[in-house]
Amino acid sequence: MLELNNISKSFHQRGLVLDNLSLLVNEGDALAITGPSGSGKTTLMNIIGLLDRPDSGDILFNGNSILTFSPDESAYYRNRNIGFVFQDHLLLPHLTVRENILLPVFATKITHNEFKEKEERAFSLMKLIGIQDLAKKYPFQISGGEAQRVTLVRALINQPSMLLADEPTGSLDSGNAEILGNLLLDANSEFGISLILATHSEGLAMKMKRRYKLDNGKLIG
Repeated sequence: MLELNNISKSFHQRGLVLDNLSLLVNEGDALAITGPSGSGKTTLMNIIGLLDRPDSGDILFNGNSILTFSPDESAYYRNRNIGFVFQDHLLLPHLTVRENILLPVFATKITHNEFKEKEERAFSLMKLIGIQDLAKKYPFQISGGEAQRVTLVRALINQPSMLLADEPTGSLDSGNAEILGNLLLDANSEFGISLILATHSEGLAMKMKRRYKLDNGKLIG
């Protein structure tokens, strides 16, 4: 489904971060990428999600290069194909939980009937993940663990084919980290979503089907 070919990326102050890196992700995969802070995990995730561009190399999604996309095409690709879960929940404080979850729906024009379907999906996902009682609350009224579960529902609302989770448990205690990790795996198996997880947690990484370590700009697996 996703193929990274000889991806390189450097920064002025950090130097070479990704060095001719290649990776193949199949449909329904669940893979972990580990490595110390500064090893380039977030850079790699941002490149996969077209939030950043490599200096060289190519990325194929379903056989087509995505690095030629315009900014609008890149935004559409992200919205339709990728769900993001970051270490910080990035929920908008002035919106309710329900409104935050539905935010990606408004990125493209949809019909009234399509919006109703998204509302129903939002409620179904919230019920599945156990946060249906939080719909009318605001981010400041919920815990960090609950906020990350809201973020996961938001990531799933547009039925993406790929879920990018960048240190999703980094700000959580061990109990909530365990819950979120299991929910990510549930989404992978329940919906057939390819899961790419960047994490410091060896315990969480061990639960994935495949594991890689990012070292000196290359993936070792």
